[in-house]
Amino acid sequence: MADTKQPPPGPFDVRTVRELVELMDKFDLSEVDLNDGGQRIRLRRGGRFVTPAVPTTLTTAIPHIPGLSAVPSTNSQPAPPPAPPTRKLLEIKSELVGSFYAKPAPDKEDYVKVGSRVSPDTVVCKVEAMKIFNDITAKCTGTIAEICVQNGDFVEFDRVLFRVEPS
Repeated sequence: MADTKQPPPGPFDVRTVRELVELMDKFDLSEVDLNDGGQRIRLRRGGRFVTPAVPTTLTTAIPHIPGLSAVPSTNSQPAPPPAPPTRKLLEIKSELVGSFYAKPAPDKEDYVKVGSRVSPDTVVCKVEAMKIFNDITAKCTGTIAEICVQNGDFVEFDRVLFRVEPS
């Protein structure tokens, strides 16, 4: 008789995802983040995508499932995006998903403040992604008119961080 033993399911196996969704529901978790070698899967309650950390062309949409989560839910709503400006300002946007830091260290001054002059190579903040702190530069010339996020905020890709009055 032939051996029909199958290899254990990986993180992208449909059965594994279903089991994770059930566990998230059972334990009222808002997020589950798994790493398996070079593969990663993150499930969030209310999220729309499973995002592999390694750049690939694979993005699997998952539906919103009420009660789905791996971090205890706090019932707090995310801050609404900043209102669009009334004058024509340039926007400095996040290039990464991660934590926004306005200063190089807790005991240091902010990189920039409202009224600070910036040039394309001016470091305006850092975004921490996967324990790596990445410098975000202005990529424009002008004066900081608005700071749209607070130190320590979680930012998504392409979120407006600063608005700059061009010069």
